[in-house]
Amino acid sequence: MGLFSFIKNAGAKVFGIGKTDAEEAAEAAAEATARKLKQEEAAARKLEETITDLQLQVEGLNVFIDDDVASISGLAYNQATREKVVLVVGNSNGIATVDDQMTVEHEEPVAQFHTVASGDTLGKIAKAYYGNAMKYPVIFEANKPMLTHPDKIYPGQVLRIPSLD
Repeated sequence: MGLFSFIKNAGAKVFGIGKTDAEEAAEAAAEATARKLKQEEAAARKLEETITDLQLQVEGLNVFIDDDVASISGLAYNQATREKVVLVVGNSNGIATVDDQMTVEHEEPVAQFHTVASGDTLGKIAKAYYGNAMKYPVIFEANKPMLTHPDKIYPGQVLRIPSLD
């Protein structure tokens, strides 16, 4: 009869027992997706817990993570709280973008934001924004409780820079 060609691993296992490679791949992909969703859900709950532990007042706080995007909703007590929550989430490992959907109970002016570069200090940042390096405590206080010491900032970290009004 001769040689017959078939697509290797395309059919069902011998006598219909088992699954095709395509079926196994689809199941593995579904399991990986389920694991990823579970990890994202756990990370979101951990961020909500951290925000609560930092005593940032947000009524109805909800964090949702999809890949490297975090969405935040809820009613923040004031603009400073809203910005701090965004920073807590955004300065977390694995988060590249924060979709801020929060509302604010007590309106305040919006702060500026600064991404820390290598060699930055709070004094250098204060000099750049306020013209006076000795105003660094304003920036430190504006970023508490996320910052625990004025010297403990790192490149890539985003900080709130409030107005001096």
